[in-house]
Amino acid sequence: MRDTPALQASGLTKKFRGRTVIDNVSLTIPRGGAFGLAGAEGAGKTTLIRLLLGLIPASFGSSRVLGISVPAQRGLALGKVGAMVGEPRFHRYLTGRENLRVLAAAREPGADGRIEPSLERVGLRERADDRVATYPAGLRQRLGVAACLLGDPELLILDEPAHGLDWAGILQLRQLVRSFTGEGRTVVLSARLLDEAGHTCAAAAVLDRGRIVAQGPISEIVCAARASAAGRAA
Repeated sequence: MRDTPALQASGLTKKFRGRTVIDNVSLTIPRGGAFGLAGAEGAGKTTLIRLLLGLIPASFGSSRVLGISVPAQRGLALGKVGAMVGEPRFHRYLTGRENLRVLAAAREPGADGRIEPSLERVGLRERADDRVATYPAGLRQRLGVAACLLGDPELLILDEPAHGLDWAGILQLRQLVRSFTGEGRTVVLSARLLDEAGHTCAAAAVLDRGRIVAQGPISEIVCAARASAAGRAA
């Protein structure tokens, strides 16, 4: 249902060897539009995404994806999600197109027919028959986004998709995100800088050492941060 949040977390906590890396995170991301997860490297963004999707078990707490409980019904939930979590991994000695064919074979029959449109959409058609081993980081990021589109997802999760992109690639990425939301999809995008998320997202959550330290409209987060900085300087 359209009024069901895209993602929900309630008290999500993850401990590794006694160290808390995600600390009591509660979050609701509505459907439609783009939402940012911002935080410095090591803040916990990728771990939180993996927890939300049920890719790793939580120590405490629960999550729901498009209203579906994970990990209990993870397979059902992930069938509606296109996710690029961490650095995209591909078979280096296959071409970009061959990699997408391998991924499409594991999805529903219609996925194969989305390979060419996906390559065109991310600007990879001219390099689609080159081995991925020859791709710089930015092209691997684009191929990762193309892979996310194979299942025609309701929810797209892009973990630091601007990493490795040049300025032209960043501009194209922003246009892609806007086009996805224009189609009614939900996009969750992580970024190291709140400013980068602000180019495509109206709202965000800011992580620091595994805790959400601010969330809401980006304009309000920025205003609160400036007011806090001015107070410390006074």
